[in-house]
Amino acid sequence: MQAAVIVFPGSNRERDVAVALEQASGRAPKLIWHKDTELPDCDLIVLPGGFAYGDYLRTGAMAAHSPVMAEVKRKAAKGVPVLGICNGFQVLTEAGLLPGALMRNASLKFVCRNVHLKVETSQSIFTAGYEQGQVLRVPVAHGEGNYFADAETLDRLEARGQVAFRYVTPDGKTEAADNPNGSARNIAGIFNEAKTVLGLMPHPENAIEAAIGGTDGKGLFCGLVAALA
Repeated sequence: MQAAVIVFPGSNRERDVAVALEQASGRAPKLIWHKDTELPDCDLIVLPGGFAYGDYLRTGAMAAHSPVMAEVKRKAAKGVPVLGICNGFQVLTEAGLLPGALMRNASLKFVCRNVHLKVETSQSIFTAGYEQGQVLRVPVAHGEGNYFADAETLDRLEARGQVAFRYVTPDGKTEAADNPNGSARNIAGIFNEAKTVLGLMPHPENAIEAAIGGTDGKGLFCGLVAALA
């Protein structure tokens, strides 16, 4: 599997996700500068976490207009899977590839800690490496991860199975106290209608080594590689 990872000025997790992808696939992804207007042939596009353009004006809004994003949207329309993590999720909503928006955390504080996520469905290329209902432990690190959409959009996401991950307690219960940022309905990640685009705030790429805190993120990358092989 060949992946392309987009590098924006200010992003800082591109090498973390490149390591995770190479461990899972045995092939290093190609790092693509945001000013490029073409993408190589690839099976997966990743928008990494970080602080694209310093997160100025509105998180992800400037990055969504980078020259490369026209090509990302063109390939996404053709069905090439796109994964956006943290700031990448914010960019996907600003680019119109996913509904809703990411707002300041309800606490107005940056959060950096491990959280628990429930896998809402295993019926996607991104979550095929997990069991439905499985609870994962992965880190979050963001100041603007408060997912918002109007009630009609949220109902539609729920009805169509587009909620990928939800913040839960360690035993899988949906409680407000375990929602690190105030996201609507404890949503941590969503798909587009075709489930070929996934955005999530937590960082699975930082949960692939037991020595640094856990391996629950590996399932996402290994599942992707198996699905796209």
